[in-house]
Amino acid sequence: MMKAKALRELTVDFLQKEIFQVGREQFNLKTQHATRQLTTTHRLKVVRRNLARLLTVLHEKAGKKT
Repeated sequence: MMKAKALRELTVDFLQKEIFQVGREQFNLKTQHATRQLTTTHRLKVVRRNLARLLTVLHEKAGKKT
């Protein structure tokens, strides 16, 4: 987990790659949860918030360009 302040220093390309990876992780966790294979259910909350944090920073950067 990275703080938003640290994420703002990263490039847009890196943020997009990280969003893809975290989104894939979220999908896998949701699939495991649906099939009752997930034992660490708190990871769903952590991953969801990380994804939201990444998307927020990416949208902030996109707004500054225009």
